[in-house]
Amino acid sequence: MGIVALFVFLLLHLSPGDPATIIAGDYASPADIARIRAQLGLDQPLHIQFTTWLMQLSRGDLGVSIFSNLPVSQLILQRVEPTLSLALTTLIFAIVVAIPLGILAAWKAGSWVDRTVMAFSVLGFSTPVFVLGYALIYIFALQLGLFPVQGFVSITDGIIPFLHRLVLPSITLSVIFIALFARITRASILEILNEDYIRTAKSKGLGERSILARHALPNAAVPIVTVIGIGFALLIGGVVVTESVYNIPGLGRLTVDAVLRRDYPVIQGIILVFSGLYVLINLIIDLLYVALDPRIRF
Repeated sequence: MGIVALFVFLLLHLSPGDPATIIAGDYASPADIARIRAQLGLDQPLHIQFTTWLMQLSRGDLGVSIFSNLPVSQLILQRVEPTLSLALTTLIFAIVVAIPLGILAAWKAGSWVDRTVMAFSVLGFSTPVFVLGYALIYIFALQLGLFPVQGFVSITDGIIPFLHRLVLPSITLSVIFIALFARITRASILEILNEDYIRTAKSKGLGERSILARHALPNAAVPIVTVIGIGFALLIGGVVVTESVYNIPGLGRLTVDAVLRRDYPVIQGIILVFSGLYVLINLIIDLLYVALDPRIRF
């Protein structure tokens, strides 16, 4: 995390742009900009600014937003529910759809079913998220009126309104992950189906469904879980476009606003939070390996 903190700090402070200039406005004098830089501590050497920030982090303090003057931790907590809700519903929907599709494609390898699933996977990888988002909004929100165009409702206001607002964003964001999970599931299942113990099971008269459910899928679970875990980690940090399209007040929107304003403390805090989540998810994946395949512990 220390390396991440150093990289983020240098990346932000060495890139073009000055928050003091944005705060001062277009008609501010150089003296006004210099005064604001001094108030924000941006006139100090980089190593002093970095040391001050590290000391704040050691106390669990992510700093204060330059523009809103609110604690960064408070801003993140205010926005974390929409982002996590969108990420979880997207992941659940992707798994429920992709795993059966991948198993079906492997079971019917070489058939029209397999080619259809693979064609969908290629299309899912190729379609930009914002294009799919606007298309779904036009069809299901504007033309059919089945779903709202934008916004977010907390789960505390009711599970039905909560899910109703997340249907279109979740579908939009899940398409690429459905394509990824389906392809990995198909490849893993096909590899397992060529193993000797699968042929032994067939020779004993076990049905194809039993072989897939009891032998193939459990043994193919490790690479599938790996991709799902990585996908979830990428999903947490990749909701920027979807939240912008559907006007969801999550961490993605907060990140965009902070970048446009050059709000250093907010950007640094969000990236550190995302990095911590990424490390945590990878730890959970490693622990799941042992549960799925006890041989890994040796």
